[in-house]
Amino acid sequence: MKGVFRENIKIALGSIRSQLLRTILTIFIIALGIMALVGILSVVAALDNTLNSKFAAMGSNTFTINQYELTSRRRGGGTIEQINPIISYPQAKAFKEKYDYPATQTAVYFTAASKAEIKFENEKTDPEISVLGVDEFYVPNTGSEVIDGRNFNVFDISNNRYVCVVGNSFVKDGLLKNSPPINQIITIRGAKFRVIGVLKEKGSTFGNNQDQRVMIPIQIARSLFSAPSLNYTISTMVSRKEILDAAIDHARLTMRRVRQLNPVATTNFGISRSDDLVQRIAETTGTLNIAAVVIGFITILGSSIALMNIMIVSVTERTREIGVRKSLGAKRSTIAWQFFIETLVIGQLGGLLGMLFGILIGYGFAKLFDFEFTLPWMAMIAAVITSFLVALVSGLYPAIKASKLDPVEALRYE
Repeated sequence: MKGVFRENIKIALGSIRSQLLRTILTIFIIALGIMALVGILSVVAALDNTLNSKFAAMGSNTFTINQYELTSRRRGGGTIEQINPIISYPQAKAFKEKYDYPATQTAVYFTAASKAEIKFENEKTDPEISVLGVDEFYVPNTGSEVIDGRNFNVFDISNNRYVCVVGNSFVKDGLLKNSPPINQIITIRGAKFRVIGVLKEKGSTFGNNQDQRVMIPIQIARSLFSAPSLNYTISTMVSRKEILDAAIDHARLTMRRVRQLNPVATTNFGISRSDDLVQRIAETTGTLNIAAVVIGFITILGSSIALMNIMIVSVTERTREIGVRKSLGAKRSTIAWQFFIETLVIGQLGGLLGMLFGILIGYGFAKLFDFEFTLPWMAMIAAVITSFLVALVSGLYPAIKASKLDPVEALRYE
């Protein structure tokens, strides 16, 4: 049995070599379908890894109170959109003072400027730095980490000290790259701030660079960047995950009292859990994966039809060869195995080539959009299985057709 199988492989490889151009074109047709499948799944996996790493850094025990929930608000279609009032500073401050749930810490912060000019000695940045007004709990509550110097303390915030914590870009390739950053003086809107800490690098998400930012005490930020209708964000971290739901319920009641809502009034603010963000990401990438599989399936269906058509043509062209082999005693199973193995070899070669191209496409997109690329093992396994199934489906009918040829009629074939 092994000898027959080995002989069939030799015959199949010989046939492939004799029809090299046709074989190469067939392999590329299959590779195209596998490339589409693996490439899209690789890009989706890179996107999933990036978003999960960004949001997972916030921790699973954190929730934020915003003007709206962090979901898309529907417009049109007869739906009446609820317009929520902003969270003002007195409301945010009142919440922090009244929220007394145990084992929690609450931070209040706002974006003072999304594009500010920062000066250091005789140099200045382009107006692309964001300035945040924060308190002493902002850094731990948002999953940030100070890698040089220290974070704000209660004394800094309560006494409105002119100190700041800067993002990693300042020391990596920014104003402070040639100087020890701690205790350097930078200027923001004419006010001088002493650098007390540098944050760990976080990278960018959808063009928003988390390392190009400066944090200053919240009251100083309010005085330097005074503007009407400033919207504040409240972030609360719970020390134990098992009390997170209860802490959120208590926060909702506290914020409703701060907003002076009556018991039957609709809640006019949003509460979002950090693990909800990760769950939404998983749902989004799951939808993308389904779309990738559908696109890949359609492409692979075309590849399998092309492969089957080529193998049927091959059977027709080699009718006399089949007749000679049968007249010399070859069994139907032997003939069937010959053509099936030939199809299988072509399918696997196309699958391997398509898998390689797909991974390269995923890697290219990851580098282009600054995603975190990892080898898409599931996509690779799917590619191997898919290429095998394509060969199985495409080779079965031509192999059976070849095995059923009458040897006498086959020998007469011109």
